[in-house]
Amino acid sequence: MASLIRIYAMVLRHIYLLRGSWPRVLELAYWPVMQMILWGFITQFFMDHSEWVAQAAGLLLAAVLLWDVLFRAQLGVTLPFFEELYSRNLGHLFVSPLRPWELIVSLLGISTVRTLIGVVPAALLAIPLYHYSVFTLGLPLIVFFTQLLVTGWALGLMISGLVLRFGLGAQSLAWVAIFALAPVSGIYYPIETLPNWLQPVALALPSAHVFEGMRAVMLGEGFHTGHFLAALVLNLVYMILGAALFMSVFRLARRRGLLLHSGE
Repeated sequence: MASLIRIYAMVLRHIYLLRGSWPRVLELAYWPVMQMILWGFITQFFMDHSEWVAQAAGLLLAAVLLWDVLFRAQLGVTLPFFEELYSRNLGHLFVSPLRPWELIVSLLGISTVRTLIGVVPAALLAIPLYHYSVFTLGLPLIVFFTQLLVTGWALGLMISGLVLRFGLGAQSLAWVAIFALAPVSGIYYPIETLPNWLQPVALALPSAHVFEGMRAVMLGEGFHTGHFLAALVLNLVYMILGAALFMSVFRLARRRGLLLHSGE
């Protein structure tokens, strides 16, 4: 009986953790729902367009590699920032002459390095394994890479700001937020596959325009200037919003003394 009470106490402890943290509860249902939505749209698209992949060799491989750019760019900002929170090092950093905007630029720099380390070996490995090189995209590849990198930066700054404000209990947003973009970014299928009411949401994301532009290039339709300009403008807006959110939360945290307790 004593063992059962102790077991019950431990289960109850973690139930209290779930009850007090909505990100933890959201995460439990989030992954199965997101996988169902994403692969549901993929299945629906290929049922009606089974010849689509055959039109351009490596189309799905290019989509996977470019998606990884966005994924790693966002994590490249958030994970180094989380490491400072885990070690409760933010207060010590800002005893030095380091300024907040310098921290932001450094996070963007390490994000670029981490993204290149993660993506380049995968792109090179695809050449002997699948006889496909994403580098055949030429100059548009640089555009796609840069745009997705900036999108990841903007999202990473927003998430870092939210975690600084609400604590590490919200750190799962780093994974929740990025995968929420996957179904509406049109990574593996055109935006027109989405329901009509969801398409405007997708077109408000820079990533959707990047993947639409990638497909246009690979299907021989040329470089789509409209998608490029849309992604450029949207990235500018989101970067401003991300930096503004991070800076405003940082000022609030400094006034309230949260920099010394930001790991909680």
